[in-house]
Amino acid sequence: MSRLRILSGACFAGFAAMAASAAGPDVIVGELHGTRHWTTGGPVNEGGVDYRAYSVATTSCNIGTMRLDWVQESNQHPVIPQNMYRLKDGRLMQIGMSWLKHGFCALQETACGPCQPAGFGCENELGVGCSDPYSADLNGSQGNLGPRYEVNAYTGYFVWPFAFRNVTGNAIYKRLRVAQADLANPGALYFVEAMYIHPDDAAYGNQANNASYRRVTVSGSYSLTLQGSTFREDPAIKAWRAHGNGVNNPDVNVTLVPVDVPNEGRFWLAYKVTDLGNGTWRYQYAVQNLTSDRSGGSFTVPAVNVQTSNPFFHAPRYHSGEPYDNSPWVLEVGGGVIRWRSPQDFLTNPNTNALRWGTMYNFEFDANTPPVMGAVTLGLFKFGTPGSVQIAALVPQQGSGCPGDVDGDGDVDQADLGAMLSNFGGQVPPGTGGDLDGDGDVDQSDLGILLGDFGCN
Repeated sequence: MSRLRILSGACFAGFAAMAASAAGPDVIVGELHGTRHWTTGGPVNEGGVDYRAYSVATTSCNIGTMRLDWVQESNQHPVIPQNMYRLKDGRLMQIGMSWLKHGFCALQETACGPCQPAGFGCENELGVGCSDPYSADLNGSQGNLGPRYEVNAYTGYFVWPFAFRNVTGNAIYKRLRVAQADLANPGALYFVEAMYIHPDDAAYGNQANNASYRRVTVSGSYSLTLQGSTFREDPAIKAWRAHGNGVNNPDVNVTLVPVDVPNEGRFWLAYKVTDLGNGTWRYQYAVQNLTSDRSGGSFTVPAVNVQTSNPFFHAPRYHSGEPYDNSPWVLEVGGGVIRWRSPQDFLTNPNTNALRWGTMYNFEFDANTPPVMGAVTLGLFKFGTPGSVQIAALVPQQGSGCPGDVDGDGDVDQADLGAMLSNFGGQVPPGTGGDLDGDGDVDQSDLGILLGDFGCN
């Protein structure tokens, strides 16, 4: 197979030479340098939704101290996923994902600085300090795109030969698929992201820096144009803070926290709390699973005697035959928490919707108490120890120890009874408006809780 050699070191003169950063091989995305729009003739409709399809050109860099294997007919080469995100109205969401490009050989170029080449052609190794480009056409070539489900992003292991090799389909099959409606958003900022996953890189513990992102704009014909420069070694969740108030204008109210599961992979948590000015606060959390094979199975925020409303959840959608279910996570409010969880557990259905590597989920709600430092809990989907990790973050200030405190003023009195009776017999967002048992209805069960707690303060 021939390689499209479309870049040279001169194209990257604006970047400083990158020194080796870690022992062993360490592959990163050094540059996102091109895009391809595969649906220029119009969108493809699937399930009543119009979709567009893209691919992104990537240049890898070996910034480590050892050569990196790059062997085509084996599982000793990198696989490359691509994702797309939208930042609008203060919310960053993942709106698309692709299958995985399988690498086949490595050129020995100098995009990242001085290169100690492993040879003088397209070799079976990537030399120390060397770079290797893949064009957008190659990264969107359907026959060489494999499914995500065969890959453990923490160990770098993947099945070889991969499923659906040399299988092609319509214009959106396996590629970076995005709903057209998600692209028609004036004022939004858009970002593409790619990542290199490799067993050698993972064996030396260097897999946490393998993703990079770059901003793009969307034309009237839905083509993508790259803007600015590549944010090397930064996953796209960091765009929420870096561009939260506009291009390169940070939102300092967004906090980013790396979350490492012991002896396993990495997640990122980003969060922000906004005072809505009416006695309520908006709590926004985004969790990106970078490399965890155990995956996320639940996300829990403490809410003891806190009234919550306007819950929001978002997850990107798998496609083209990936076996994973796209059903939304289940919301549970009550027992002093607000929790989202996978529709089923791993034992019941290992292909249910879980927060798998290379995806980012959003969890949001409004609450009637201001933020304080506390902890959120990320439950892990697959069995293992620990079963969950706690992450320091802003959470709602917990209310009084009075379960019947409907109005959140710290006691249970006639005002709480009046607030409940105004909604009695109706449906409300779970945990609000007098729904004390979290089932979404205001009924005798809730009245019993309130009357049993009457006079509490």
